[in-house]
Amino acid sequence: QAQLVESGGGLVQPGGSLTLSCVAPKTVSGIAVMGWFRQAPGKQREMVATLTPTGLTDYGNSVKGRFTISTDKNKDAVLLQMDSLKPEDTAVYRCNAHYNLLGITKDIWGQGTQVTVSS
Repeated sequence: QAQLVESGGGLVQPGGSLTLSCVAPKTVSGIAVMGWFRQAPGKQREMVATLTPTGLTDYGNSVKGRFTISTDKNKDAVLLQMDSLKPEDTAVYRCNAHYNLLGITKDIWGQGTQVTVSS
């Protein structure tokens, strides 16, 4: 059951680009660390990128220099621009909001969007 709404996945050739969007309630995105995670068949879930409310970013080693996480406040969205895509980027990508409110940790997730990189 999705609590965040992702879009933008699809099929792309190696070397191509896609931009994923994660729409979150403004109240949540303003206090949460937003992130993108991915999981390919037979593999563990992997952190792709995170973004703090103050604008700090972090990236997984395998995507550094190729992916960029940012916000589009006009649409209350977190974006993931993916460039120079490789077949190993193929996975289900899920958006996450992580926050701590009065000592209680919360995580909400999107349903996931499929990214397939293939010639």
